[in-house]
Parts: sequence; C-alpha cells; structure tokens
Amino acid sequence: MRSKVVAGNWKLNGSLAGNETLLKALLGEVDGKPGVAVCAVCVPAPYLAQVRGLLQGSAIAWGAQDVSRFEQGAYTGEVSGAMLAELGCRYAIVGHSERRTLFGDTDSIAAEKYGAARKAGLTPIFCVGETLDERDRGITEAVLARQMDALLEKGVAGLGGGIVAYEPVWAIGTGRTATSQQAEEAHAFIRGRVAAKDGNIAAALPILYGGSVKAGNAAELFAMPDVDGGLVGGASLVATDFAAIWRAARGSPS
Repeated sequence: MRSKVVAGNWKLNGSLAGNETLLKALLGEVDGKPGVAVCAVCVPAPYLAQVRGLLQGSAIAWGAQDVSRFEQGAYTGEVSGAMLAELGCRYAIVGHSERRTLFGDTDSIAAEKYGAARKAGLTPIFCVGETLDERDRGITEAVLARQMDALLEKGVAGLGGGIVAYEPVWAIGTGRTATSQQAEEAHAFIRGRVAAKDGNIAAALPILYGGSVKAGNAAELFAMPDVDGGLVGGASLVATDFAAIWRAARGSPS
C-alpha cells in the first residue's frame, strides 16, 4: 500500500511570529498515530531552522521548496541538498511550475534537482502539469510524458523513494480545481508511464494532486485510486484548513 502524503507549500509567505502561530496551531490538530497519512510543510529556506525547532520530534515533517542541482561551489544563492538535510528536511519540491515558468527550470534541470535531492537523502516531490492552453489543445498527456521522460531517462530506479505531484498549471492559485476524474486520468497516465519501465516502482510511487486543494474537495480527490494525497498551496497557510485536508487523506472525518 502506498503512503498518503499531504505537503504544504508555503511559497513566498511567512514571518517568524506568523510561522510560530501557524505551526503551534497545526501541532494541536495533527497526531502521530501509526499508519496515517504523512503531514509535511515546505517552507522558505530562511525559516527552516525555526521550523525544525518547532516541529522536531512531532508528527509533522518539513522540507524545502527547491534544491540546487549542485553540491557545492561558486553558485551564489543556491542551497544544496546536503544543507537541507543538515536542517532536518525530509522533502524538497523540484520542478514546480512557478520555478519552470518564472525562473527557467527546464525539464532537464528539474530532473537534475530530483537526482541531487535523492543523493542527499531527501525525498523529492517532482512536479508536472499542463497549462490551460495545453489542456485545451488536447496535449495534456504529451506534456506529462515529456516532463516524466526527462526523469525516466536518468533511470527508473531513481524514482524509488521519491514522489510525483500532478499540478495542472491552470488550477494553481486560481480557485479552479481539476475534477476528481480529470485528476485520476492524469495520475493513471503518469503511473502507467513509469510502469512501462518498472511495474513495481510504479505501484509503490506516491502521486499527489496539487491545484487549489481545499478541505471541501480533498476527500473526493483523495478517494481516486491513483491519487495519494496532495501538494497544498494557500490552504496550507490556515491550520484548520490544512489539518482538514490531512484528515481527508487518512480517511478521518473533518
């Protein structure tokens, strides 16, 4: 049985005081019972030390929103996987559409970052997804194939221990959400792409849905057979909403 994961992506949000209030409230909502869904927050790099101090020993994991493809050297502004691991990170998001669109991360760079995260002992969350124009042109599967193949070309074995997140770009921060059937179709396609290389790895690979996940739609999305949790944006900044999404993933009432 695949792990269920609900990871919050705070994006460019947070403050020392606000983070403490949010996480203390979240700690009151999330328990550590065995066999339930993993709850995690991926926060801006300057706050990782604070988050470690607040969450260490709790049921909530933490991670970064990006990771460098380089291990060390003259790369001003970069943060390596080893640095993140030293701060107790469990996860690192790679290939998010905002990194691809705004900062020039190509499919190849995203795949390199995935490999760098794995080498450092992190669990990468590899984001894929199509734009509204690409969906309207009926090329969603071609886009997902291209993005996944950049990773698969480096060897399917490298997918073991990682996570994929399907995030339709047209649903990120827009309030629009893919229907549960649309999400399932995309997730099944991604899993099938991996299965063509290795069925066992595909069967064990958690695939999360991201794109305006809310407490009100989480249970329906997570009930789909190939949807293994969520990568949550805005709702992760509200403790009660994020906790409700996490409870939906573990099958408990909100």
